[in-house]
Amino acid sequence: MKLFKKVLALTLALTMAIAFCGCGSDKAAEESTITVGIAQDIEDSLDPHHAAAAGTREVLFNIFEGLVKPNSNGELIPAIASEYSVDEEGKVYTFTLRDGVTFHNGEAVTVEDVKASIERNAGIGDGEALVAAFSNIESVDTPDDKTVVITLATPDTDFISNMTVAILPADHLDETATDPIGTGPYKYVSRSPQENIILEAYDGYWGEKAFIKNVEFKVVADPDTIVMNLESGAIDMFPRVTSVQAGQLSDKFNVLEGTMNLVQAVYLNNDVEPLNDVRVRQALCYAVDKQEIMDFMADGKGTAIGSSMFPAFGKYYMEELNDVYTTDLDKAKELLEEAGYPNGFDLKITIPSNYEQHVQTGEVIKEQFAKIGVNVELELVEWNTWLSDVYSGRQYEATVVGVDASTLSARALLSRFVSDAGNNFINFKSEAYDEAYNKALASTDDAEQTKYYKECETILTNEAANVYIQDMSELIALNKAFTGYEFYPLYAQDISKIRPADQD
Repeated sequence: MKLFKKVLALTLALTMAIAFCGCGSDKAAEESTITVGIAQDIEDSLDPHHAAAAGTREVLFNIFEGLVKPNSNGELIPAIASEYSVDEEGKVYTFTLRDGVTFHNGEAVTVEDVKASIERNAGIGDGEALVAAFSNIESVDTPDDKTVVITLATPDTDFISNMTVAILPADHLDETATDPIGTGPYKYVSRSPQENIILEAYDGYWGEKAFIKNVEFKVVADPDTIVMNLESGAIDMFPRVTSVQAGQLSDKFNVLEGTMNLVQAVYLNNDVEPLNDVRVRQALCYAVDKQEIMDFMADGKGTAIGSSMFPAFGKYYMEELNDVYTTDLDKAKELLEEAGYPNGFDLKITIPSNYEQHVQTGEVIKEQFAKIGVNVELELVEWNTWLSDVYSGRQYEATVVGVDASTLSARALLSRFVSDAGNNFINFKSEAYDEAYNKALASTDDAEQTKYYKECETILTNEAANVYIQDMSELIALNKAFTGYEFYPLYAQDISKIRPADQD
C-alpha cells in the first residue's frame, strides 16, 4: 500500500496545482464558439449510465464526472472526491467529497447523490448491475455529509478505475436521459437528433474553467463532406480524419497525430456457421495482411495488434501476439479444407457507413479473403442500425469496428468476452477464458493479476475469437484559430482544454 499512498499524494498535488494555477480566460469564455464534427449521432438517451457507444461517451465526457476522472496522461485523479483511500485488503474504498462542487442546476453535490448514483450502477434495489464490476458492491454507506464508504464483497484492487462513473442528482435520475445534469466543465443546452448537441461552459465549475463558452457537436455522417465542412467553416474541428482527407486540407488547419486507443478487428459472430469452427476463424487470421491495410488507410501509420489490448495499456499489452498469425495463404486454405470448406464460403461483413476507416478496411479485407476463396459481401449500414442489429441484437456474421476501453483497466477491454457477459456481442465462449478472467478478478497481487489478464489475451488469439488488425492512427483536423487539444488514452474529446489561438 506504500506505492498507492505515493500515487495518491502525487495525484492530489497535481489536482491542487490545476485548481490554483489557472481558471481559463474569462474573455474567451464569454465570446468563443467552436463547432466539432462527429461521425454519428449520439444515442437517443443522454444518460451516461446507459451509454454504450464510444461516440456518445466522448461527448458526455464534457458534461459528467465521477469521484475520480482520467487525465490525458492516463492517470486517475480525484474529481468530485478530493481524496480517497483503500484498506489493506482491497475491499473498503473511502471517499471524501470535494468542497464546492455543484451540479449544473446550481445544487451542491451531496453524499446522497453519490450513494444513489453508485447504487443505481450496482443494481442495488432492482438486482441488475449496469456495470459488471459493481455487482461486487456489498454496501454504500455515508457516515457523515462528506464521506462515502463503498464495501466490496470480495477484494478488488482495480476497483478504483470504475469510479469514473458519472455522479448524478439523486432526485433527477429518471430525467437524465432527456435532461442531463452533471458536474463537468460544460452543461447541456439542447439536442437535435441527427443534427447536433449544444453545450455551454459551466460558470460554477469547481476546477479549471473551460476557455470556450459555446460548443456545438455537429453530426457529419457523410465522410465525403467532411473536408468541405471544414474548409467552409461549418465545423472547426473533426476527430479521426483519414490521411487522404488530411492531405486535402488547406493551411488553415493543423493536423494533430495520435492513436485512437482502440482495437480494430474483423469481429466474428462465433455462434454462426462456419465461424463457429476455430479452424475457419484461424484461416481468416492467416489470410490478413495488416501492413497492407495500414498502408491503404493511413500511409502505413497505425500499430498492428494480435489480441484485444492496445499499446497504451502498457503492462498488459503483448506485442508478441501480433506474430501468431503471419500472412500465410497456404496455411489458411489448408485449415479451410480441414474444416470442410475447400472452396471457401460466403461471408457478409456489416460495417457502419459513417466510419470511413472501417469501410476502407473492409474493402481491403474483401480482397484479402478472396485469395482463400472467401467471398465477402460488404453491407454498409447506418450507425443506429449497427448498434441495434449487430451490437445489441447480434444478428450478423462479421463486422469491422474498433472497440475501446470505457475505463483505465484491462477488464474494460476483456470483460466483454466472458461467456455470459451482456456485451459479449461476438458470442465467444471459453471455459479456460472464464477461469483465467475470474482468477484475475480474485487476485490482489498486481503481477499475478497481470499474468491472468495476459492469459485471457492469449486465449483470444489462439482461439481466433476475432481477426485482430490494429490500433489505428488518429488524425485530428483543427482550425488554426484554436489550440490546446489533448489526446487521451480513452475515447474522449475534452473541449475544456481547447482555447482560441489568440489567447494562447
